[in-house]
Amino acid sequence: MSDQSSYQPPPDEVLEIGAPEQFAALAHPLRQRLLFALGHRPATLSQLAAQLDAKKGSVAHHLKVLREAGLIHIAETRQVRGGTEQYYQRTARRMVVAEPQPAGTAAMLAAVAQELDRSPAQTYLTLRHLRLSPAKASELGEKLTELIDEAEESAEDQPVHGVWVALYEQAQPSRRARPE
Repeated sequence: MSDQSSYQPPPDEVLEIGAPEQFAALAHPLRQRLLFALGHRPATLSQLAAQLDAKKGSVAHHLKVLREAGLIHIAETRQVRGGTEQYYQRTARRMVVAEPQPAGTAAMLAAVAQELDRSPAQTYLTLRHLRLSPAKASELGEKLTELIDEAEESAEDQPVHGVWVALYEQAQPSRRARPE
C-alpha cells in the first residue's frame, strides 16, 4: 500500500447509524478519533497509534469494536517482515446518525475537543443561537451540508482539517409551577 495510487475510496458514500452495536462503538472518544483519522485513507494499527498518540493495545481493541460494529473494515493486507500488516478503512465516507444518543454525542464532543487541543493551527469555534422557523432551519442545514460536500480538497501534501457542524433546536426551559 506504499503506492498511494492503489488507494480505493470507502465502498459506501453514506452509512446510516442505527444498530445498537454501532451506537455502543460511537460512545468512546478514541473510537471517534479513529474514525476521524480513517476519514481520508486507510492506515495500519501502528500508523494510527502514532498519529493519535495512543498505545497500540488500546488502538487494537477499539479497532476491533469498530470493525465488529461495521464502521470500519480491513481494506488491504500486506506481508511485512514475516507478519501481516492490515490497513483499516471506514466503510463509508460519511456516517449519518439519524437519532443521536447521549453517549455517542458526548464521545464525539470529547473527541472533537481532543482534536482541537492537538491542532497545530488556529481553530475556529463559534456557538451562535438563531431564531429560525422550521423551514429556515431545514434550509440552513441543507446549505451547510452542501457547503461541506462541495468543499474542494487540496493535494495530498496539504494538512487535513476537521469540520464539525451541528444544527439543533435549543430545548425550551421547563415550565415549573412557581412557589407562592
